[in-house]
Amino acid sequence: MEPRIDARASKVAMNVVKHLVAANKALHDSGLPVSTQELMKIRASQINGCGFCLDMHVKDAAAAGEDPVRLALVAAWREATVFTEAERAALELAEQGTRIADAAGGIPDDVWANAAKHYDEDQLAALVSLIAIINAFNRMNVMIQVPAGDYTPGQFG
Repeated sequence: MEPRIDARASKVAMNVVKHLVAANKALHDSGLPVSTQELMKIRASQINGCGFCLDMHVKDAAAAGEDPVRLALVAAWREATVFTEAERAALELAEQGTRIADAAGGIPDDVWANAAKHYDEDQLAALVSLIAIINAFNRMNVMIQVPAGDYTPGQFG
């Protein structure tokens, strides 16, 4: 697959990416576990079919010590016994937030209430922000057809 444009050569694209990266960095101080963040990014990227983001977040999670079994089971998290209740709540929120157009009323109240049982307000804000940011990255990469497979963990800092 060849990318439709070279985003790294585009002043506009790089400016947008710079701001998305800066927004993502704010999540590191949120108290939301990094492993939960990576699992959510992987799940949203699976749903959106973003190979580049899957490549990045699976490799980053593995490099940070995430269990390969958990990484392999993200797509089937409902049936897997390897995720905590808090992670399940975050993964459900990630799915609902990624598929927001499929639900007439947005995020169902029960999904939100379940997440709120496990996360405080700042962490909920981090969850929502993370879902928005990864979906923005997914959409950009899918639209311009950024290929997957060549990412090196930590490549972007």
